[in-house]
Amino acid sequence: MIIDCHGHYTTAPPALEAWRSRQVAALGDPAAAPARSDLRIGDDDLRESVEPNQLRLMDERGIDLTVFSPRASFMAHHIGGLETSAAWAAVCNELCHRVATLYPERFAPAAMLPQSPGVDPATCVPELTRCVEEYGAVAVNLNPDPSGGRWTAPPLTDRSWYPVYEKLVEYDIPAMVHVSTSVNPAFHTTGAHYLNADTTAFMQLVQGDLFADFPTLRLVIPHGGGAVPYHWGRFRGLAMALGKPPLEEHVLGNVFFDTCVYHQPGIDLLFDVIPAKNILFASEMIGAVRDVDPCTGHHFDDTGRYAEAAKLPADDLAAVQEHNARAVYPRLDALLRRQGR
Repeated sequence: MIIDCHGHYTTAPPALEAWRSRQVAALGDPAAAPARSDLRIGDDDLRESVEPNQLRLMDERGIDLTVFSPRASFMAHHIGGLETSAAWAAVCNELCHRVATLYPERFAPAAMLPQSPGVDPATCVPELTRCVEEYGAVAVNLNPDPSGGRWTAPPLTDRSWYPVYEKLVEYDIPAMVHVSTSVNPAFHTTGAHYLNADTTAFMQLVQGDLFADFPTLRLVIPHGGGAVPYHWGRFRGLAMALGKPPLEEHVLGNVFFDTCVYHQPGIDLLFDVIPAKNILFASEMIGAVRDVDPCTGHHFDDTGRYAEAAKLPADDLAAVQEHNARAVYPRLDALLRRQGR
């Protein structure tokens, strides 16, 4: 199989954005906020949103299954407060669950959390629980910066995050560390903020000792790890200066990277620097980069081509494409086994 561990519902029916616009417009008048029942999206609408888009491209590129979560840039945890984020997360998570129910062999749901700036992360636990127990979510997206590019949250190693980690460990599911929209004009959302966050999250983990407290916690850092593979020597040296064990012992037992890197030299570097067991296939399709690369004639986000051209040993390629995802996402592996795969 080829498992894409990083897909977002970027093609949701327009009714979802219209509902969100009503919700945001009502921030000053909570009585005017839309109810969840006001969002009317039928199964045919869902089919029409994914069949000519994600499913078509998955078929063209040989991707068997995608871990499917709400659109990252739409999480926008900086808007409103906890009640706003809770309602928005519930609506978005339900839609991903419904898509996975319509196409159970093609999508597995992952959930966004109802985070909000300055609010205790423990308030996310009820939605996390509901999505795992009712929707069969195999992972969550964890935003290390709910402020939208202002970086007001404590580092991921802070104990305020521990209730979320405890629940992840209890359910044996990973978190993808994924920020949302940047409202800071200094940071373009997908070109800077996303990659900054990947790099920042990794350095926070290097500085701390999170995995001493949570030895079975698994975190996926997307977009190839941001600057991490390119500056691996810097991080190794900083770990030494901080008195930490080698990175292989300190973080690589718990931290994984995906292949959302959109050119061959970048993928080659990722595979050359990071052990194959720590890399999961992903494309983020349909996501931040949607055009065709004029240098290759193929879409930038057709990452399967890069992986296959990287000349990995066959066992390593199979691990990246399938087996690592099964290990990092045990509930996904169980789902696939129930399906006879």
